[in-house]
Amino acid sequence: MTSRPLRIASINVNGIRAAARKGMGAWLEEAAPDIVTLQEVRGELEHLEEAMPGWRVIADASLQKGRAGVAIASREECAISRVELGDDGLESSGRWIEADFEVGGETLTVVSAYVFTGEAETPAKQDPKWAFLDAMEHRMTELAADGALALVTGDLNVGHRPLDIRNWKGNVKKAGFLARERAYFDRILTPAGEPVAGQEGIGRGMVGELSDTRSYSAGATGLGWVDVGRAAHGEVDGPYTWWSMRGKAFDTDTGWRIDYHLASPALAPRASNYRVDRAPSYDTRWSDHAPVVAEYAIG
Repeated sequence: MTSRPLRIASINVNGIRAAARKGMGAWLEEAAPDIVTLQEVRGELEHLEEAMPGWRVIADASLQKGRAGVAIASREECAISRVELGDDGLESSGRWIEADFEVGGETLTVVSAYVFTGEAETPAKQDPKWAFLDAMEHRMTELAADGALALVTGDLNVGHRPLDIRNWKGNVKKAGFLARERAYFDRILTPAGEPVAGQEGIGRGMVGELSDTRSYSAGATGLGWVDVGRAAHGEVDGPYTWWSMRGKAFDTDTGWRIDYHLASPALAPRASNYRVDRAPSYDTRWSDHAPVVAEYAIG
């Protein structure tokens, strides 16, 4: 595919047709990724091909027209593509797609994932999110087996730690920052085979199930995946990847870091040059999310 490290970008486009109208094409030309994973496409394959001429695109549209939708676009055709998550009872259409790329004699599996937003204390909306996260955790165990090179990207709709949400104190009871949701990431990101310590209650008076993730991982061991963004930036706030379109959230950088590159244990040491392509101003945004970009030495 290329003699230099693979540049892979992930972006929730908030509707591919709208993103194309607002300037996604100019960003693609400037950023020059080799592979792009897209979420919340809200369209069909033909709309992706119109928005990304010259790219080879695979996609899984949601069964609900105008909702969700994931895709992977590349400069060269992938070897194999799959929509493989959970059993037939899992509600996952338009939310998970995998592609294998052969590069220099090595195989890299790239995933575009779009996790449900969910809604606390609303089972009809939150239960599908629990089921999806269960299936995702199981599939990530399979993807990383035997030292495989795998990368799960996308809008995962969970802020893992207080560093990932500017207004975390106001969101401890809300979907996206619930203790049980964050516990999935504790398990996925703990070094392989090590006991999962979890996160203690955060903030004065915020204890127990409100903010303590430890009870959800009792006796569990880590999967060893690496959050490439957190590894690159260390213990700092953000950098955020999503800001509400309402009010001054973007201007004041009151955001959430919910778009990820999660690298399998074998792939993580090969990652470099992670960045969030935050728009220079509110009026130049072409999505409410920012692209997340990193490079990987393959082959």
